[in-house]
Amino acid sequence: MTAMTDTFADATGGLGDMEWDRLADGRFYSSALWLRLCALDPGSVSGGLHVDIPGGGRAAIPVAAVTDEPNPHLRWHDVLIARGLPAPEPGGLLIGQRRGYLTHLLTGEGTDRTEAAAAVLDAIRTLRSPLHEDSKIARVAMYLTTEDVRALRAAGVRTAPVVLQTDAWIEIPPGGHQAWVASMSAHRARRIRSEIRKFERVGYEVEHRTLAESWRDVARLLVRSLLRYGNTVDAAAVAESFRKQGDLAGSHAEVVLCSRPGEPPVGFCLYYRWGDTVYLRALGFDHDRLASAAEYFNLTYYMQARLPGVRRLHAGTGTAEGKALRGATLRPLWLLDLSEHSPLAGYDDEIREHNRALLTGLRESSPAISEALEDELWEPYC
Repeated sequence: MTAMTDTFADATGGLGDMEWDRLADGRFYSSALWLRLCALDPGSVSGGLHVDIPGGGRAAIPVAAVTDEPNPHLRWHDVLIARGLPAPEPGGLLIGQRRGYLTHLLTGEGTDRTEAAAAVLDAIRTLRSPLHEDSKIARVAMYLTTEDVRALRAAGVRTAPVVLQTDAWIEIPPGGHQAWVASMSAHRARRIRSEIRKFERVGYEVEHRTLAESWRDVARLLVRSLLRYGNTVDAAAVAESFRKQGDLAGSHAEVVLCSRPGEPPVGFCLYYRWGDTVYLRALGFDHDRLASAAEYFNLTYYMQARLPGVRRLHAGTGTAEGKALRGATLRPLWLLDLSEHSPLAGYDDEIREHNRALLTGLRESSPAISEALEDELWEPYC
């Protein structure tokens, strides 16, 4: 196994974008474009670890050296302590990208996944951070799929995975939006049609633009939503972040805006279309000017489900019930400590108990969520 030495040279570790994207194989949150967008965020150093495998082929995974991560969902120490579990020290190497909450182990076609995982694991454990002097820092993978947890554990990881969140996917049948609605129960289909009619009756003007064209409206509306829910927001920093993202992403970053005739927009949804999949990224509203016409669901799901050629929506983490009621399936995402001397070692029973309790809570929270859970992906570690 040969580890590349320029992991932190840039967002793809010095590997060309085309070669990296061949490994990513359509997984948008692992694509070179998305990793370059993540690298725009200050406070950490983004990179791409890629290794050659003895049996032939290559494997890769995004990484980031972090000190004071501003995103609470990526602070592994705080996340684990809040769940009553032992935790690696804060700061170190995040295995995964800094936005998107979906990390993949990337392999070339025909590559043995366990062999690939073993090569990546060896490289991760010897990788030096550009931000830390101590080589005994934490090396924590977050938001891994069950498939990749299995591969890494087969490759030698001895700690048990900790479930973090649900990951929601909505499949759009070949017949498109109408076939999608028709595939649901009569009650859910009636709800969706009613919400679409309510939105249409208000007479909103709907406009599709790129983020580069609409970043000012996007930033303004997101800040309003964040402030409404008590978040501390630097409005100028939010606007600058969207401006840079729009400049780099170009036509890939799409925005749907809705407004009353002659007025500024009252809502937006930002998304990326990658192949036949839409990745929902951000939304915001001027809540005081809304008409209670299901604006959230129309801008987020119903309009994207109508886009030509779209076969699935990635709705991501959080708000599981609203997504399940619109046909989403819910998969688990995991934290796996890859450090050789992890404080989680020996706590398999406690971790499994935590995982089981979270899964049970989801099952009991609503019939829609219980039905949407892909049990075979949860149960190996619950």
